[in-house]
Amino acid sequence: MSLLQATRERPIATASGYVMLLVLLGCIGGGLFALSLMAVGGAGMGALLLLLCVVIFIFVLAGFYLIQPNQAAAILLFGDYKGTDRRSGLRWVLPWLTRQKISVRVHNVTSEKLKINDKRGNPVEIASNVVWRVTDTAQALFDVDDYKAFVEIQIESAVRVIGSRYPYDDFEHEEKTLRGDGAHVADELQAELQDRVAIAGVSIDECRLTHLAYAPEIAQAMLRRQQAEAVIAARTRLVEGAVTMVELALDQLSAKNVVELDDERRAAMVSNLMVVLCGERDTQPVVNAGTLYQ
Repeated sequence: MSLLQATRERPIATASGYVMLLVLLGCIGGGLFALSLMAVGGAGMGALLLLLCVVIFIFVLAGFYLIQPNQAAAILLFGDYKGTDRRSGLRWVLPWLTRQKISVRVHNVTSEKLKINDKRGNPVEIASNVVWRVTDTAQALFDVDDYKAFVEIQIESAVRVIGSRYPYDDFEHEEKTLRGDGAHVADELQAELQDRVAIAGVSIDECRLTHLAYAPEIAQAMLRRQQAEAVIAARTRLVEGAVTMVELALDQLSAKNVVELDDERRAAMVSNLMVVLCGERDTQPVVNAGTLYQ
C-alpha cells in the first residue's frame, strides 16, 4: 500500500464515563422505585418502569471502556474507522461502536546478532537497539497486518542495508567506517528505518549499534591484519618524523656554521640519525676522542 492510500488518524468525540456512571445510578434508583410501586399495588406501571430502567442500564453499561495513560482506542462502526480516542480514564461511546485499543508507549527493541558482509566483503556480526513508538494509530492498526512484527522485520532489513554500506575499519582514515563512525552510522540507520516504517505510523526515536565484531571464522586473521596495518601505520609516521628531524638538524648545523660536512660525512650522519630515531632499542653512544675524521 502506498502512502497516498494510508489511513490517517483523526480524533473522535466521546463522552466521559464518569457522567454516564450517574446515569447508571439513576437507573438503579429508578428500578428501586419501580419495585416499590409494584409492592404497593402499581404492578403495571412498576413493571414498565423497571423494564425501562433495565434496558437503559444495559445500554449504558455496554458503552464503557477504559483508556490507560499512553494508550489509545480506535473507534469503529461496523468495521468503518471513525476516529481515535487518546483521552485517558473512563470513557463512553454508543454500544454499537467497537473499540480497538493500541499502546502508544515507547518500545525498546534489541535486534539479534546478524552476520552480514561489510563494504569490503568481510563477514561481520552486528546488532542494534531501536527505540520506537506509534504516532498514527490508524496506520498501525489498519495499514499493516501486525505492526510490531513489521517493525522488527524492518529493523533487521535496515541493519543489513546500512552495514553493507561501510567497511568495518579503515586505518588510512579515507572513508567512514562502522567502528570509527558509530554516531554517523546510527543516524543513517535511523533515517533508513524511519523511511521503512513510516507506512505503519511508527516514529523512530533512537538507533544505536550494540554489537559490532568480525565473524568468528575470520576474527583471528583480521586481528593479525589489523596488527600488521597498525605496525605499518606507526612505522610510516615514525619515518616521516625522523626524516623531518634529520632535515632540521642538517639545516641548523649548516645555518649556524657549526661544522662543515662533505657529501660522504653528511650521508653517514643521516644514516646514524635515522638508525637512532627509528630504532626500537636504546642506542649506545660512541665517544670520538679524536679528530672529526678519525
